[in-house]
Amino acid sequence: MKRGGRDSDRNSSEEGTTEKSKKLRTTNEHSQTCDWGNLLQDIILQVFKYLPLLDRAHASQVCRNWNQVFHMPDLWRCFEFELNQPATSYLKATHPELIKQIIKRHSNHLQYVSFKVDSSKESAEAACDILSQLVNCSLKTLGLISTARPSFMDLPKSHFISALTVVFVNSKSLSSLKIDDTPVDDPSLKVLVANNSDTLKLLKMSSCPHVSPAGILCVADQCHGLRELALNYHLLSDELLLALSSEKHVRLEHLRIDVVSENPGQTHFHTIQKSSWDAFIRHSPKVNLVMYFFLYEEEFDPFFRYEIPATHLYFGRSVSKDVLGRVGMTCPRLVELVVCANGLRPLDEELIRIAERCKNLSAIGLGECEVSCSAFVEFVKMCGGRLSQLSIMEEVLIPDQKYSLEQIHWEVSKHLGRVWFPDMMPTW
Repeated sequence: MKRGGRDSDRNSSEEGTTEKSKKLRTTNEHSQTCDWGNLLQDIILQVFKYLPLLDRAHASQVCRNWNQVFHMPDLWRCFEFELNQPATSYLKATHPELIKQIIKRHSNHLQYVSFKVDSSKESAEAACDILSQLVNCSLKTLGLISTARPSFMDLPKSHFISALTVVFVNSKSLSSLKIDDTPVDDPSLKVLVANNSDTLKLLKMSSCPHVSPAGILCVADQCHGLRELALNYHLLSDELLLALSSEKHVRLEHLRIDVVSENPGQTHFHTIQKSSWDAFIRHSPKVNLVMYFFLYEEEFDPFFRYEIPATHLYFGRSVSKDVLGRVGMTCPRLVELVVCANGLRPLDEELIRIAERCKNLSAIGLGECEVSCSAFVEFVKMCGGRLSQLSIMEEVLIPDQKYSLEQIHWEVSKHLGRVWFPDMMPTW
């Protein structure tokens, strides 16, 4: 009986092994004979969307099914043209022949389009030539991105405006427009408003020297659905803030203002009335007001003289102790503060004042500044765990009688409720 049992077990084992071998062979044969050309087009479409254009074009030659996916409208709704000159850029450019094919076959499918160009005039001209051909498309998003200046500003103004107007007239449904560092002007903005006032929600146009305060006011008066706006300080006016505060206008979510001076003492900065800021905040109480300052110290006089509703402040050049002291007194809504440089006078009192007055502060970055270790610990203690981002260069912290550099990270970590160390290099 035992011998028979062993034989039975051996036979069962052999049969199980044979069955597994058959299944393995069947699986291998199936994987080897899998027809990739018959994959569902929806799957191929999702893969194609992640491929660079040239790889996408090569893949389209694999079989008829993949080629059909290559020409599906959904694949061409969102596209970025990369226009670079090999001699001036390391970026890969979109092949000219592929651009011709895209314009010929898919221009009426394009909805979300951006142009990334280098600093060369030739690349900017190529972008304008493509824009001029988009007569059959209805764009929802257009972004003109210069990876380096001057790019579009080198073009004849009339040539650029003519190309941009083609898009403004034919789109009818633009919701997002990014045209920083371009020669756009007031008349072209009027064309934009005349054709897209009901749909425009985002407009970014910093460093557009041919636009006047009246031009941007026209946009605010007519585009009542505008939620995000970015512009230079010279375009900001009391009239603009009041237009954005009208009952017809939706609540603005994001306002970015670049305050820039290229030559010290050559730029006059006007003052915005407190009543205009107050009306603006009453209408849009949750708006993020982001201000970038690239000024010389003597040019800060018109700013921070009374309360302004800034939530994010970035100082790209050296800023004085006096100005930072005024920030603590006039910016109660402040959420984020970045100071790239200050000088050799400690900011102890200024930081303490900011901690006392700015109850929403959750992020701070300090570069070439000086703060005593004791004052810094007190600042962190007052702000507590709400400081989600604390980026401080090690050179900023000055040891004193109470704390050394070795001790400070333990003390700061204790008040933050997490491990913290000073930065070795800027992270903002």
